[in-house]
Amino acid sequence: MMTKAELFERLKQTEWTDFEIKEALDKLPKNVWESVCSFSNTRGGWIVFGVKERRKQSGVFYEIQGVNNVEKLETDFTNTLRGGQKFNQRIASQPQRFDVDGKIVVAFYIPMSECKPVYIGTPTETYIRLGSSDQHATQFEVNALLRDQSFGKKSNEVVIGSTFVDINQSSFQDYRNYVKLYNPSLKYNILNDEDFCIKTGIIVNGMLTIGGLLMFGKLEKILEFNHDFIIDYIEIPGANIKEAHTRYTYRMQEQENIWDYFKAISYRLRTRLDNPFSPLLNGFAPDDESQMYCVREALVNFLAHADYFSEIHSTIRVYDNSIELQNPGSFPVDLKIVGLSLVSQPRNPNILRFFKLAKLSENGGYGIDKINEWKQLTGSKVIIKSSITYSEVRFLMPINANQRQSTPSGVENSTYNSVESKILALIGNDNKISLKELANKIDVPGRTLDRIITSMKAKGIIKRVGSARSGHWEIIVK
Repeated sequence: MMTKAELFERLKQTEWTDFEIKEALDKLPKNVWESVCSFSNTRGGWIVFGVKERRKQSGVFYEIQGVNNVEKLETDFTNTLRGGQKFNQRIASQPQRFDVDGKIVVAFYIPMSECKPVYIGTPTETYIRLGSSDQHATQFEVNALLRDQSFGKKSNEVVIGSTFVDINQSSFQDYRNYVKLYNPSLKYNILNDEDFCIKTGIIVNGMLTIGGLLMFGKLEKILEFNHDFIIDYIEIPGANIKEAHTRYTYRMQEQENIWDYFKAISYRLRTRLDNPFSPLLNGFAPDDESQMYCVREALVNFLAHADYFSEIHSTIRVYDNSIELQNPGSFPVDLKIVGLSLVSQPRNPNILRFFKLAKLSENGGYGIDKINEWKQLTGSKVIIKSSITYSEVRFLMPINANQRQSTPSGVENSTYNSVESKILALIGNDNKISLKELANKIDVPGRTLDRIITSMKAKGIIKRVGSARSGHWEIIVK
């Protein structure tokens, strides 16, 4: 529902992806059906009748005109949506009225359709919402909408003719050892290989599921089933492709499957990011809050939510100032909702489950909370985008994060991440400051501070001289 105050607030802004105003003093405007179609195919939105757009040199403003025959407009609009003649399917709506100084404004909320594409008459009249406008969908976009119908189901389907022998045993045994090490209480650990595959959903009715094949299969079998399978990891020397003095300095060779890509990409990323020392073989301490942990959460979800049957493929580009993970396939929910409530709609649920069994996924949704800790750790943004055909998570790197320089006492240095800089400044002012005082002054939990201090020691930024009670800190010049 939308309140009158929210309506007025929206009218102060421009029309956008989820808000469209229509002048409808005496009848429904002809172009309203394109907006209905667009909202149904995108993220849903409000269509508001009885408001006129006026343009002046100072900008655009909206004038309340009202609707003369409210009952007729509501009936005509609702009947068209539900009649099954205008559109290829019946469309739901939620009507609402507002009385503005005696003038009636009528608003309808059009939800995102569960069965896309929605079109007017023929598939060529499919519309999507781009910014504040309704646009004809391209065939590429229509194909993406059609694939979304199998969202959350496709990866659970079986690959006809596949068997246990199509599993890459090197990848699979590496995964099993990983699960035994980091999820030792899992009851499936005692099973033999084939029973393990059955219990975890790698195999159903004697055949590999699509998710099982992509996650652990032999490359030749994967390419036989999906000849476009590849995850492209590239390291580019520059802020973007245009500025790079060479096309790339490293491009990952083809890996056998998703699990092998995950291991190889994690190894490359760990060399680029702050990653506190950990005694564990996977390089992550319990409750780790390092840069690498944030990016790893994004990587897991990147691999689990990709549309592996798109004409384009998943790409990770590592620039000097950012890490970009771009997937074919949109997020299935409005990004305004992700992170505000529990959202668990994986595109490939069994692939995500395989990662969860290995304790490699923060939760069943998108791990947005963990990903967003990047800003707290580095002071730099995480930018998340989504459209009909692709989604992107982009981590902006701290300035010169990989080029540690000496830091004069009491002075913050931008080459360190924001938390480290605060710690250095406080130590510079008082080299006997306690951990408790540091935690209070930079407003982080004690456990978090312990991990940051351990990281700074391991990187040779600071050291502790003497005992915890009577000793002091030293900033090491590098």
